[in-house]
Amino acid sequence: MEEQASTARVALKYGVLASVVIMIYSTIINIAGLSQNKMLSSLSFVFMVVAIVLAMKNFREKNRGYMTYGEGLGLGTLVSAVMGLLSSAFSMFYMQFIDNTLLTQGMDQVREDMERRGLDDSQIDQAMELSQKVMSPGVVFAIGVFGYIVMGLIISLVVAAIIRREKPVFE
Repeated sequence: MEEQASTARVALKYGVLASVVIMIYSTIINIAGLSQNKMLSSLSFVFMVVAIVLAMKNFREKNRGYMTYGEGLGLGTLVSAVMGLLSSAFSMFYMQFIDNTLLTQGMDQVREDMERRGLDDSQIDQAMELSQKVMSPGVVFAIGVFGYIVMGLIISLVVAAIIRREKPVFE
């Protein structure tokens, strides 16, 4: 019996590669002072989609051209979990040791958005106080990892349905 390709090995490879790309990209964005630009910041999800697609294609190729929907879903979710762990850890490191003003800039942006929406000062102060509690390093890390996993799961649901190729029953 032939050995099947390992989803963990493929997921680790593509998760690490995509994380490195995201780390470099986010560092460039932060240095350029464009970290508050939502469109540029959300471009990292494009890297996630590309990583998941490439991982599934690579797995299918290593598996003699076959991949079940479940394998694809698991693989994509695992890729996003690796990306979430590494990217969130890098973000925490970056915010703690390289540019500790990044969190403050984000909080200032949130305050400006609330003022633009017409909230009064007491509502803004209450929301900012809650935001300060939620923005602790551990919570930010957990939210980052969880966010990557959820987005990866959603992306994998679609991509796995497209890329899957079931093995014929009588082969």
